[in-house]
Amino acid sequence: MQNTSKQYDAVVEECRNLFVKKMSDYGSAWRILRLPSLTDQIFIKAQRIRQLQEHTERKVDEGEKSEFIGIINYSVMALIQLELGVVEQPDLNTEKATDLYNKHIKITKELMENKNHDYGEAWREMRVSSLTDLILQKLLRVKQIENNQGKTLVSEGIDANYQDMINYAIFAMIHLSESDN
Repeated sequence: MQNTSKQYDAVVEECRNLFVKKMSDYGSAWRILRLPSLTDQIFIKAQRIRQLQEHTERKVDEGEKSEFIGIINYSVMALIQLELGVVEQPDLNTEKATDLYNKHIKITKELMENKNHDYGEAWREMRVSSLTDLILQKLLRVKQIENNQGKTLVSEGIDANYQDMINYAIFAMIHLSESDN
């Protein structure tokens, strides 16, 4: 499992670096997005990945990796929005946004480590396409919870679903990096 931790951290570092660069370019304009808007952005990324997996012809020269990075970063943004709430004007500088990013990734990694222990790294035997499908399923669940004004009767909340999407996307990126080698 130590290798998983190192691989996980390497993927997070790549995602965080892009997040920080985009904060420099755009600031925290994403802070005005309501949760359903972030969910829809993640959905677009997941649908694009599924299309890439099912069709060989591509009209835009971007692969699955950049879309998985988008899923991870938008999911972290959603977790930050859950914590802080939506604002009318951007209100976070890069340092504060990065601190919040790190906080939510740390919590999400701890969840992964606990589940990984209990499931015996079963994800290593999964296909990237299955991880994509699980992300899409989580998105449909989140949309239903959002339609229910965030209320659930017996299910985990929106935050747990975003965390699972982050972890599935990181697992997919680890698989993709291993297949590149």
